[in-house]
Amino acid sequence: MMKMRRVSIRLPESLMREMDRLVRNGVFQSKSHIVRVAVRELLRKELMDEELLIEG
Repeated sequence: MMKMRRVSIRLPESLMREMDRLVRNGVFQSKSHIVRVAVRELLRKELMDEELLIEG
């Protein structure tokens, strides 16, 4: 497993409730897992968009 670093974020209560629901329903292992998946997907999308701009 890769080395993990801790970050602190603030989220609206509504997002926290939805994250709790997804964890409770077994969709994700934890709220940290949700954040990792979301950040990874955002970075992947941004890199793809950047590559499309370069290829133009």
